Amino acid sequence: MSSRALAAIVLAAGEGTRMRSSRPKPLHLLCGRAMVLYVLDALTDCRIDRAVVVVGHGAERVTAKLLNAAPDAPLEFVEQSVQRGTGDAVGVALTAFTAEELDDVDADVLVLPGDTPLLRASTIAELVRVHRDTDAACTLLTADMADPSGYGRVVRGRDDRVLRVVEHRDATDDELALTEINTSIYCFRASLLGPALRRITPQNSQGEYYLTDVVGVLAEAGYRVSAVVADDAAETSGVNDRLQLAAAEAELRRRTNDSWMRQGVTMLDPERTYIDTTVELAADVTLFPDTMLQGACVIGAGVRLGPNTHLVDAVVGSGAVIEHSVGRSCSVGERAVVGPYAMLEEGSSVPADVTSGPFYTART
Repeated sequence: MSSRALAAIVLAAGEGTRMRSSRPKPLHLLCGRAMVLYVLDALTDCRIDRAVVVVGHGAERVTAKLLNAAPDAPLEFVEQSVQRGTGDAVGVALTAFTAEELDDVDADVLVLPGDTPLLRASTIAELVRVHRDTDAACTLLTADMADPSGYGRVVRGRDDRVLRVVEHRDATDDELALTEINTSIYCFRASLLGPALRRITPQNSQGEYYLTDVVGVLAEAGYRVSAVVADDAAETSGVNDRLQLAAAEAELRRRTNDSWMRQGVTMLDPERTYIDTTVELAADVTLFPDTMLQGACVIGAGVRLGPNTHLVDAVVGSGAVIEHSVGRSCSVGERAVVGPYAMLEEGSSVPADVTSGPFYTART
């Protein structure tokens, strides 16, 4: 990755009304972690100097959660008190930068929505690489979709350069026939982003400042606008309601299970095995169907769990066996045999080498 300065802006101010929840949209959980944390994970293959998070709805909760969950990340927060579109949100984010930073011709700024938890770090790194290799003013991450309904369409010129992005509700019939869509993920040259934002207007069906309009502004001014087509369109999908949340959870769970199996964990039925991304597993662990591990579980080598076992924040010593049991904030010693139908209460501990027998209850 180039030594040029690189900052990121994460847009996490939306209310997310379609979630129908009192929880701020960026904080909805996927495999045990807040959705917006996966977006920050996607920045790990880039050398990010700073990440400015735009908060709005539930600003205090979002800020507190991120500071607690990512204490070492270079995070800063600005509040968009009135949501007037993505262009306005980025304008608010730029207030966190100094004039010198915004005038730096050798600096770039990534912009990402806070509701795209399936993004891979390699995809964002490729976006930055192409942006710099093509010396672009702006580079879009796009995707090709068989059914692009509802998405902004990418309009290209005869030389295949990007000319503009048109939102679905503002598109003509010819533009609606296009299948390349904008994912709302960009890399901008920092010195051009602010001036371009000042030229956009809310003259559209929503009466909002669209960040997508910056693409047309830059292209019309003669600057190069590049695009990177995502290898997997599903990776760029946003989460706007509970159905999409469940679909994203299923994909993250599949990735998590695949990763653990490659590291020496046996799962008899991965589709019926549920592991939070916060869980730690040693080699030679065997997980039987309908095992659910949540929170800060730490599972030792050679442990056998399940079937039908649910542990939360549990520590299980090497060689232990637990079946048909439930435990929370508990510990199980090495080589202990627990269950079936055991209840391990919060704060309880099962000593090493103990065989509990059925219907056992461990209390503090």
